[in-house]
Amino acid sequence: MGISALILIAIGLAMDAFAVSIGKGLSVRKIEPRHTMSVGLWFGGFQALMPLVGYMLGVSFSSLVQNIDHWIAFGLLGLIGVNMIREALGGDDCECGDVDADFSARKMLLLAIATSIDALAVGVSFAFLGVNIWTAVALIGLITMVISMVGLRIGNIFGCRYKSKAEIVGGIVLLVMGCKILIEHLVA
Repeated sequence: MGISALILIAIGLAMDAFAVSIGKGLSVRKIEPRHTMSVGLWFGGFQALMPLVGYMLGVSFSSLVQNIDHWIAFGLLGLIGVNMIREALGGDDCECGDVDADFSARKMLLLAIATSIDALAVGVSFAFLGVNIWTAVALIGLITMVISMVGLRIGNIFGCRYKSKAEIVGGIVLLVMGCKILIEHLVA
């Protein structure tokens, strides 16, 4: 898997954090540097950590499923993508109002875990595909950090207008990457 594919996956995974960051941006009158750093570090850090954990789990049983690894990667990415699209289409565009202005470690930890669960499953698929996990983790963490910081600003300026659209784009990116992986293995 090339860098461009990893970047697309990272962008897709970052969309949940982006949506929550928009909500956090709505919750504060004036964004301070501590808000921006909190959102970026928590979300970027956990989006980097979860694929690493998933990768370690996947490596432990990858030899058992080597013949169907591309189907597993396709299935995981497809399910995550479809779920993101379903959630975005099923909800109101302005569900951001339930996010409060609490930037405490406890609150941010819970949000970071909630927005990075998908990345755990992607990490498992990375193990099956033989992806360089350190490159993937660095890209996913950095891209999520930047996208979350931008989401905080967008939420503060524009509101919830783009939340569901971002989740739909993220879901489509993950679906396309899953199909790409499957096609590459079936054609090869």
